[in-house]
Amino acid sequence: MTNHYHAAVWIDHHEARVFHFNATDVDEIVVHPEHPTRHIHHKANSIGSGHTSEDHAFFQDVISAIGTAGAILVTGPANAKTELIKHIHRHNPQLIERIAAVETVDHPTDGAFVAYARRYFRAADRMSAQRPGG
Repeated sequence: MTNHYHAAVWIDHHEARVFHFNATDVDEIVVHPEHPTRHIHHKANSIGSGHTSEDHAFFQDVISAIGTAGAILVTGPANAKTELIKHIHRHNPQLIERIAAVETVDHPTDGAFVAYARRYFRAADRMSAQRPGG
């Protein structure tokens, strides 16, 4: 796998797809939890919140897949992306400064997602602070 500065993560509770890319090249890593969660519905008058607990090993595997990327876009359709960010805050706080954004993205194809991430970083790079006189 080639080292790329940009990475994009699409995550839900069944898998995480991590793409390391530049303008012409892309590498993909797919991470699966050891025990994927099923939909849990809360019933009235029952014990429990209807939520699953954080999957520490899954989130750590996703963080490992992110590797040394310098700018990371975290996406997904529901709350797994925010759970990943909370996990990073608690267990890998040095990684937070490399998170460029957290956005809701439904279920795109891999090609559509990489195109989305490239457009995001092209726009974000143009919005970044410019050096004086440049």
